[in-house]
Amino acid sequence: MNIIQDNRKENDPEAMGEEVYSKAVRAGRRTYFFDVKATRNDDYFLTITESRKKQGKDGSFFFDKHKIYLYKEDFAKFADGLEEVVAFIKQHKPEFFAQDSDDLYAPSATESLTTDPNSIPTLDDADFDRL
Repeated sequence: MNIIQDNRKENDPEAMGEEVYSKAVRAGRRTYFFDVKATRNDDYFLTITESRKKQGKDGSFFFDKHKIYLYKEDFAKFADGLEEVVAFIKQHKPEFFAQDSDDLYAPSATESLTTDPNSIPTLDDADFDRL
């Protein structure tokens, strides 16, 4: 039985990936996590996670998560497709990209915006309790 569990770990992208860079994007009731991970061979892959806090029938809270794994051979095609779709939406529905100054999820004046990957805070499920 331990052999089966070990094989599952080897085939699980989460288990074999070392986190290289992470970006959390709060968007209303959802948070998107963009996590760049490295394989043992130092290849990168991207995990995109949508996480939503939900309330169960018993009143307890849980997080509904959906993941997409994007591998190096698909980066360019994925980026091209995403760029094309976003351009289409911007052209036909530019109001979807308007920034609302009263946005509850916008960074506060005290939060620093930086591109240094070592200083970007990451969020975990406990952070949703503050939303």
